[in-house]
Amino acid sequence: MAARVLQRVGKGLKQTTNGLHTNGQVTVLVRSLSGFGEDSWIKSLFVRKVDPRKDAHSHLLAKKEDNNLYKIQFHNVKPECLDDYNELCAEILPAFHADPEYPCELVGTWNTWYGEQDQAVHLWRYRGGYPALTEVMSKLRQNKEFTDYRKERGKMLLSRRNQLLLEFSFWNEPVPRPGPNIYELRSYQLRPGTMIEWGNYWARAIEFRQQNQEAVGGFFSQIGRLYTVHHLWAYKDFQSRENTRNLAWQHDGWDEVVYYTVPLIQNMESRIMIPMKNSPLK
Repeated sequence: MAARVLQRVGKGLKQTTNGLHTNGQVTVLVRSLSGFGEDSWIKSLFVRKVDPRKDAHSHLLAKKEDNNLYKIQFHNVKPECLDDYNELCAEILPAFHADPEYPCELVGTWNTWYGEQDQAVHLWRYRGGYPALTEVMSKLRQNKEFTDYRKERGKMLLSRRNQLLLEFSFWNEPVPRPGPNIYELRSYQLRPGTMIEWGNYWARAIEFRQQNQEAVGGFFSQIGRLYTVHHLWAYKDFQSRENTRNLAWQHDGWDEVVYYTVPLIQNMESRIMIPMKNSPLK
């Protein structure tokens, strides 16, 4: 294909023993094209032009009126220790949530029901951002009750990981809600550089997912596995989940959001979770 284009570009040019001669602009174009391999030249035709960003996506997508930072923890528990682990968490974690000396709140705590088995998920909010997180971590290191809890917890775990998150400006802030509910955590690993596009589409899409108050919170990662998005939903039961998700397809524009956001995703995962004892999200 590149050869045919070059032939068209050279049509009408005077051929001499020294090759093609014409004005300098066309000569430069021919030399430039001939310097590419055919595959790379073809690919260059389809390179998407991206406008340069003037600010970090954390500033463009996060809420401006507050300075909340979130931490999500994934704990994989030894199967034979799950009940003891749940009891330990139910006893210790709400105490730090209720203590005014610690600027952190336990948003929710769950066991994964469908998805990765024998897993606990905890979501914390730090009002005041990174300084609040630093303050809490510093105080906890001096707290014997917490250090004893970590030591006992360590005996029960197979592995653990966490992420620091910001919340999308167009999502609701998670607040306590009565139960019983099941919760779905949908996690998306996006292609690097596509977070702004994701935010633009979901700023409209969230309007289609509010009818049953199912939207709990939407977050994107800052530390840990990057370009990760977490959407947290609440449903009364599995049938309610099915009905609510099907209802979204009746709204004009939902199909467009799905069509344009799917190519942004590298992989995705869905967890169905049930609240642990004393979780603020029931």
